[in-house]
Amino acid sequence: MPHLLIYILRRLGLGILSLIGLSMLIFVISRVIPGDPARLALGQIATKEAVENLRQEMHLDEPIYKQYYYWIKAVLKGDFGKSLFTGRPVIVDIRKTFPATLELTMWAVIFSVIIGQLLGITAARYHGKWLDNIARIIAYIGIITPNFVLAIVLLLIFGMKLDLLPGVGRLTPGTAPPASITGIYTIDALFRLRFDLFWDALKHVALPAISMGWVSLAQESRITRANMISNMTTDYISSDKSFGFPTRVIFLKYLLKPSLVPTISIMGPDLAVIMVHAFLVEQIYNFPGFARYGLQTIISKDLNAVVVVIIIFGIIFVIANIISDLVVSILDPRIRFRRGL
Repeated sequence: MPHLLIYILRRLGLGILSLIGLSMLIFVISRVIPGDPARLALGQIATKEAVENLRQEMHLDEPIYKQYYYWIKAVLKGDFGKSLFTGRPVIVDIRKTFPATLELTMWAVIFSVIIGQLLGITAARYHGKWLDNIARIIAYIGIITPNFVLAIVLLLIFGMKLDLLPGVGRLTPGTAPPASITGIYTIDALFRLRFDLFWDALKHVALPAISMGWVSLAQESRITRANMISNMTTDYISSDKSFGFPTRVIFLKYLLKPSLVPTISIMGPDLAVIMVHAFLVEQIYNFPGFARYGLQTIISKDLNAVVVVIIIFGIIFVIANIISDLVVSILDPRIRFRRGL
């Protein structure tokens, strides 16, 4: 246990250093790209005096290292500044939009993990047969199709042509959201035993979640399939077969666990990929989430919001990688031994 705690603290320390470096890099890039943030915020009809006052308020008239100092000092106090795009404190915008993106990501991960593993296991179980070919075709389609193209196709077919699933928003217009506990409508609806709201919210996240998770689904199913087929030739699986264990037991009890280690190791980066996909998917589905808000702030050169948005995505990436590493260590004693856990 002490070794595990030390490992976690070391990973967290490296993650914090990475986030500090990321904040510096994004801060500098956001300040040097063309365009005057003060002028963009106030509009073309604003007076020069008003623009200059806003520049002084944001310390844009000072050297960039001083700007970063003032910014990080405020952040450590919990003040992320004011959004030039919405006119509200950035922290207020985060609280309002982040749960929506978190909900999309949660369902996209659930979709990609469950369906991806089922496809991978099925393809390995029926290796070389028609089920394997179908699973491989689905995976290849997911890999070669950009997520925004898939999002548009799903919206046109299931949202507009067949009218099976809603294509915009989080709930049916005119429907009041469940009383907030987490801000995630599907979870809050279950907590409140509002199954009608849960079903309504789930239908609204279905298409964007599938669009976001399809690439990860394809990647994870291919890796699971390849590792299971490779592990079929190992001595311990041959021994299990010689003892007459049923094929289903061999696959699910003895073959699946070691075959999942490489798949789980990529789930941390996959989570980051899924959340990056949200930038375009939320825009296509007019989904009022954090990624859509981030894209709008980037377009409007909203300095305070842009830096915070990217750092939050960085935090999620660091945490996801730490969790995936710990799960891999638990599943594979060899990795645990090498790391001294």
